[in-house]
Amino acid sequence: MNANHEGPAAAHRRPEGISDATVEALGSVSKALETVEQARGHLYAFHQLTGTADLELGRAVDLLRAAGHNDWADHVERELVGRNVLEGRWTFQIVEEYNAGFYEPYRDTEGRLRKDLVQGRDHLYEAEMKEDRRTKGHPHHTARPADRG
Repeated sequence: MNANHEGPAAAHRRPEGISDATVEALGSVSKALETVEQARGHLYAFHQLTGTADLELGRAVDLLRAAGHNDWADHVERELVGRNVLEGRWTFQIVEEYNAGFYEPYRDTEGRLRKDLVQGRDHLYEAEMKEDRRTKGHPHHTARPADRG
């Protein structure tokens, strides 16, 4: 193992003079953003699942008609196919509002904090945690891949 790869890459080292408290605070902001990213993923899953259900309902209307159940087909088509999920909104509109009103300001603030406080460096808290937890010299505990600086 090359000793040059024993510590974190430069992008994962805290700049000179940055306190533990700052690194911990930024780690907490990063963790919050990661949680928001997960929530956003669930929102996209909700969007796709809801759209899939609506398309399947259109198929069900055709099947009900083919089976001679025109009254039920009309009811399902009128009451459920294309129905708003929230007042005036389909899921794509909910996703757009979430992205513009919540996700983007969250992401932008996290990025501005890192840029202003630690020269834009990312995951300092985690990189330092990795250094504390890994077994130095162990081949499966290297600080970074051999081809990265």
